[in-house]
Amino acid sequence: MKERNGGTTGTDLIDSLEAIPDSSIENCVSEPSMSSVEAIQNFRVFAATWNVGGQCPNGNLDLSDFLQVQNERDIYVLGFQEIVPLNAGNVLVLEDNEPAAKWLALINQSLNGSSNLYSKGVKSTASFGSSLSFQKPSLKKIKKTFKKLNGKKLKSCNCVLEMERKAAKDFCFRCQEPNLKTDDSSTEEDDDNFPISVSLAASQIKYSLVACKQMVGIFVCIWMRKELIQYVGHLRICCTSRGIMGCLGNKGCISVSMSFYQTSICFICSHLASGEKEGDELRRNLDVIEILKNTQFPRICKTPQSRMPDKILDHDRIIWFGDLNYRISLSYDDAKRLVEKRDWPALFDKDQLKMEREAGRVFKGWKEGKIYFAPTYKYPINSDTYYLENVKVSRNKRRTPAWCDRILWRGSGIQQLSYVRKELKFSDHRPVCATFFVEVEVLFKGQKKKNSTFNFNIQDLVHTNSRRSSYYS
Repeated sequence: MKERNGGTTGTDLIDSLEAIPDSSIENCVSEPSMSSVEAIQNFRVFAATWNVGGQCPNGNLDLSDFLQVQNERDIYVLGFQEIVPLNAGNVLVLEDNEPAAKWLALINQSLNGSSNLYSKGVKSTASFGSSLSFQKPSLKKIKKTFKKLNGKKLKSCNCVLEMERKAAKDFCFRCQEPNLKTDDSSTEEDDDNFPISVSLAASQIKYSLVACKQMVGIFVCIWMRKELIQYVGHLRICCTSRGIMGCLGNKGCISVSMSFYQTSICFICSHLASGEKEGDELRRNLDVIEILKNTQFPRICKTPQSRMPDKILDHDRIIWFGDLNYRISLSYDDAKRLVEKRDWPALFDKDQLKMEREAGRVFKGWKEGKIYFAPTYKYPINSDTYYLENVKVSRNKRRTPAWCDRILWRGSGIQQLSYVRKELKFSDHRPVCATFFVEVEVLFKGQKKKNSTFNFNIQDLVHTNSRRSSYYS
C-alpha cells in the first residue's frame, strides 16, 4: 500500500499483482492451485462544483489552490455551471464550446504542470514572465487530441468474446491492437464516451482526461492518474434536461457512469431550478425526482452477462454535486441580520435542502458532510461581501445569501475527508470542494485463495478543515 499525503491508497498494488475485471474472470479457467482474491482498495476522489456565472476564463486564472494540487488525488471530478451565459442563443441555437476548451486547458495546466497546454486545439502565446492568453480554441479538436492514450484509442467498452479472451488473455477494459487503425475516427457522440489523454510527453503526464461533456452551461470533466485508466470501463454519459418547459438544457444534469475495477460509480453534475420565492424549493425537489427517474444509461457492453447498471441509484458508489440552488427560508431582512452577525448556524437552520431532506421529500438515503463554511452565493464579482455599501439593488435583483453549491453522496464505502469552499472571486458563486476515500472492489489473479481486504483506520485522516469548533470566518 502506498502512503501519500497522510493517506493510504492501493495504487501501487497494480505493480505487484495482476488486476483483472470481473467480466474477464467469469469465463476464465483458474489454475488448480491458484485462484482470484477479492480485495478492497481505497482511492482518493476530489469532487468540486463551481457556478462561474457565464464568465469566460483567461490564462491568468490559477486553479492550483482550487484543485488542491499539493495533495494529489487519484481521481478529479469537476463540475461547472453557467460556463456560458444562459441566453437564447446558447440554449436554443448552438452552445458555445470555447469556454469549455479553456477550462480544460487551465485544469490540465494545474494537474500536469505544463505551460505548453496543448499542441492542438488551444495555442498559448505565453512567454516567460508574461500572462497566458488564448487563441480561439476548439473543444472538439482538444477532445480529438486527447482521445489517445499511449497512441491507442480506448473505447468505453471493449469486452472481448470468449475465444478472443482465451487466446489473447487481454483485459476487458484495454484496447486490442488488432482492432485499432491509425486513421480510426468516431462520431462526436463517441467522443464524449472515450477516455482521452493530454497531449504531453508520456513522462510529463500525471493525469489523463477520462471523460468530458457539455450541455449548454453545464460542463463536467473527470481526470484520473494515467496508470489507473486501464481499469476504467463501461464509460457512459447521459444528459437530462430540466430547463425551460422541462425540456431545455439550461437546467438539468450530466451523469457519468463507469466501472472502476469491479465497482460501478456514478457522478452527477446538476444545475437545478433557480428562484427564492416560497415554493421554489418544490421545483428543485421535482428536478431531482425527474433526474433520478429519467436518467437512463445506454447498454453498450458486448458481454451479455454484464451487470452494469443503467439507472443512477443502482450504482455502488454515487456522488452528486452542482448548483442545487436551495435557498434560505427567511425574509431578506432577517437573513441579512444573521449574515451581518456571521451567525452561520442560525442561518443554516433555515437551509431549504437541510429541511427538505429532513422531511424526507428529497435525496432520501443520501448523505452530506457538515457545513462549516459561509454561504457560497451571492457575491458581487471580485468582492468579499454579500452586500455592497451605498449600492442600491432593486427588489427583483437582490438575493439572500445561500448555500446553493453542494456535494452529496450515496452508497457504502464512501468516507468524506473534507468539505470546504475556496476563495476564488471569479464569479458570484464560491466553488465548493470535497475529498473522499472511495472503496473499490478489486480482483487479483495468481494469489492463494483467502479472505483478504485492505482496511485501515481513516478517522485520523479527516481533513482539519472540517473542524467542529467553529464556522468559517
